Amino acid sequence: MGAGCLLAFSTPVIAQKTAEQTKTTFQTSREWRPTIDNRADAVMVYGVGGNPSDKHKRVPFEERVKSWKDRGYTIHFMTGIAWGEYQDYFTGQWDGEWHLDEGQVTQAQDTIWHGHMVPYIVPTDNFLKYLKERHVKPVIDAGIDAIFMEEPEFWARAGYSESFKREWKKYYGFDWRPQHESPENTYLSNKLKYHLYYKALNEIFTFAKEYGKSKDMDVKCYVPTHSLVNYAQWMIVSPEASLASLPVVDGYIAQVWTGTSREPNYFNGKEKERVFETAYLEYGSMESMTAPTGRKMFFLTDPIEDRAKDWVDYKTNYQATFVAQLLYPNIADYEVMPWPERIYEGLYRTSPTSDQKERIPRHYSTQMQVMINSLNQMPLSEHKLSGSEGISVLMANSLMFQRFPTHAGYDDPQLANFYGLALPFLKRGVPVKTVHIENLGYKKALADTKVLLMTYANMKPLDPVAHEHLAAWVHAGGQLVYSGTDRDPFQNVQEWWNTKGNTYWTPSAHLFEKMSIDPGAGEGLYTYGKGSVQVIRKDPKAYAMRANASGDLIRAVQERYRAAGGTLAFKNNFYLQRGPFELVAVMDESVSEGNYTINGTLIDLFDPKLPVYATRTIAPGEQGYFMNVDLVKNKEQPQVLAAAYRTYEEVTTKNSYSYVAKSPIETTGISRVLLPRQPQSVKVNGQEVFNLQDWDNKSRTYLLGFENDPDGVKVAFGW
Repeated sequence: MGAGCLLAFSTPVIAQKTAEQTKTTFQTSREWRPTIDNRADAVMVYGVGGNPSDKHKRVPFEERVKSWKDRGYTIHFMTGIAWGEYQDYFTGQWDGEWHLDEGQVTQAQDTIWHGHMVPYIVPTDNFLKYLKERHVKPVIDAGIDAIFMEEPEFWARAGYSESFKREWKKYYGFDWRPQHESPENTYLSNKLKYHLYYKALNEIFTFAKEYGKSKDMDVKCYVPTHSLVNYAQWMIVSPEASLASLPVVDGYIAQVWTGTSREPNYFNGKEKERVFETAYLEYGSMESMTAPTGRKMFFLTDPIEDRAKDWVDYKTNYQATFVAQLLYPNIADYEVMPWPERIYEGLYRTSPTSDQKERIPRHYSTQMQVMINSLNQMPLSEHKLSGSEGISVLMANSLMFQRFPTHAGYDDPQLANFYGLALPFLKRGVPVKTVHIENLGYKKALADTKVLLMTYANMKPLDPVAHEHLAAWVHAGGQLVYSGTDRDPFQNVQEWWNTKGNTYWTPSAHLFEKMSIDPGAGEGLYTYGKGSVQVIRKDPKAYAMRANASGDLIRAVQERYRAAGGTLAFKNNFYLQRGPFELVAVMDESVSEGNYTINGTLIDLFDPKLPVYATRTIAPGEQGYFMNVDLVKNKEQPQVLAAAYRTYEEVTTKNSYSYVAKSPIETTGISRVLLPRQPQSVKVNGQEVFNLQDWDNKSRTYLLGFENDPDGVKVAFGW
């Protein structure tokens, strides 16, 4: 299907909610079907031509849009900017010329492919013109006012195509240089990759907003993207935090899920998967991109992942990432899942030791739907995550610039220089935050930071202004811990600190000078104004890659925390309350192996049977998610507290409560319903199903279950 057929819409598709009002959403390239009707607020219909990964017959875009709109969904649009169903561009159908030379190419002259005839793209001016004409304009013509351009990705190992060489000459004014030949070439190559997608998104979104205005539409533009932590670890370059300052970017989706968070890292000398901890840091790096700017942020989780694993693996890691996302009480908008067709209809192994494959087990689909429906109720919260607040790790987009290839023996295995600063505290129950150096110009960026940890072993500042902000923060009382040898080969790349009249050997020399510290400062404590700087001449990867090697860092941070007026407390857990929801995460490899016990009238939201407990115990390496009935406001008001469906058409009278429940077919509609007193009648689609054993007198909830139906199941209680 060509994009032009979009113009055949007889009536515009008008969204029921604005993108700013949307709380829950999901993405799919498929038309509505009863098996995937998950009842989020909005659907991001993927691709004018679909998704390159699709192997099924593609339904035309306008038919897909209509199928979801007819079911009451707000309609948004998503497509890739670095790849997509763009074969008509590459094969010359659009402008009569082949453009396969615009793919991302490695040193071996191999194109990096995303699908058949779909390379990862060097975003040239001509490609952006095509994208605007064939994909953005028709979508706006169809009345869709929210555009999500996902995954601006340039592989670090790429940078050898003719199109990239042309972009190099245009940007730098001199001929292309192979990135493998020197650290400086690598740095320049990745800086260009970063610029190209920054420019691409700015140009596409500027066009979308201006074209929308010409049709009296306020088009919102979002970037679904992996975290800076993940892209740096996976050796991908992307604009990340710099986009938050673009007026045409309205927000992000934090694409964090099992597949990104299971990437192994080093802690205490051991390399292994640490899904909860990695997810927590990924979500944190995404929150800190937009927190100072007030942009909207959706957090994503995925009940499965791209790689073929088993249902047991998926469930365990889904719980870890789900709790990690909810530990950020200032975020309450969610992409509840990507690709429901894959989740509900895909075949995966039943266990790690079995080759038998099946569709999602009924117990898991029930649990998953309870979880995603709870997100529709999830409030913002003024409650803070338990633990000693105010420890932050500084990040920069240039984390992505030094990852590949290796030069002069410099290596940063699994991003160990970042994890070496963050994990020693996160594992000790300290709610570590991240701060983006690109955001230091915003007053809120360091507002809650008492002690800032930083290094230039794995990143470099892209401009000197950041040092002005850091110096001002320290002078006002901030406590800075700088850990690094400043001996990596990227310290001497041609950049602002050693050009245009600057003659600093390293960027940290410039920073130190701003704080009246010797530019070549050795280890020690230095005061500046009301604050201080602790210099440790050790690259942070040393704390991560060797056992029991983080003592110096921990002691230094404890001292700086005391100087800031606090005492740094260590524990092995995190707890957060959000309205009636309670979240617990207990870590292994921590200061103790103790369990965490939570008390109340607790509905276990990870248990598909929704049992009620007075107490629950969470072991190290596990997480818990509960609805505490004791915390529910207005308990005399009948309400569905937890359910594997979404409720509509609620009606309450003096002695009755009714609603319509909707959810995908072939799933179980389990629920706990709060009632003012024991019911005398419970009807499902008019049929009496009351069973006294399903009434829990202590919680005053009725446990109800039935087969779900996207057309609706009528439920009625009487007392």
